[in-house]
Amino acid sequence: MAMRQPFRIQHRRRIGVALIVAIVLAAGGGLGLAWAGQASRQASAPGGRMVPAGGNPGIIPSAGAASLRPATPAPAPSADLVGLGWASFYGVDLPVSRAAGPWHVHRGLAWGFADTPLGALLAAVNIGVRANAQWGPGIFAPTIRAQVTGPGVPALLASCQASYQQASQAMSVPAGQPLGRAYVTEEAFRWVAYTPADATVDIVSAGPGIQGTTARAVTRIEVVWAGGDWRVIAPPGGDWGNSAAPLASLDGYTSFPAPPA
Repeated sequence: MAMRQPFRIQHRRRIGVALIVAIVLAAGGGLGLAWAGQASRQASAPGGRMVPAGGNPGIIPSAGAASLRPATPAPAPSADLVGLGWASFYGVDLPVSRAAGPWHVHRGLAWGFADTPLGALLAAVNIGVRANAQWGPGIFAPTIRAQVTGPGVPALLASCQASYQQASQAMSVPAGQPLGRAYVTEEAFRWVAYTPADATVDIVSAGPGIQGTTARAVTRIEVVWAGGDWRVIAPPGGDWGNSAAPLASLDGYTSFPAPPA
């Protein structure tokens, strides 16, 4: 039986990042949801190309992923952010809520979200971030198998498994252990569409860029209500890079409330 963990809110960790590796992640994905903690956490591939430790979501988004703005802005559903908290997940700050979830957190997994706009939003971030090779097969595999759906699931799982195996060997990480911490703030969001059964939202992730700037990426994540909880639709082709793009401005996005200093 799964254990229900007490709700915990932790302060944001302000630690610099050197390189964006996911969408996602993160979603990073999860969330453009994940960022590498240090450039040294990258595995060098033949020819000198750097392979993101976080796996396939870490590729630089293609030009085709850049057009994420909806043709007609979706009416924003009511998602009350009052009382929103933050939980640290291997260095990633994730939004959480007593009212909307996740209500169950165990061994790095998180599930149980309200069938509300806020529940859909929190599910997109919390599930998307965990569907990433960075955290090891003990997290990404059960997350993808149980909380991700759609035709891209096999490709996403295979990509994470291959990326994790390659990176863990190159970095001499013990089998099954996370590849390292990733530091990112889930900064803002924008609704694309919402119904009680299906929702699509753009999630903005941010971290320190070069020369003191802030680097941002946006990832489009779709969730569906199935089996009494929200599930993330796997990205096209099982590749988070197909759903992500760099972001230059927060115009048109709603910022998450800042965690306590």
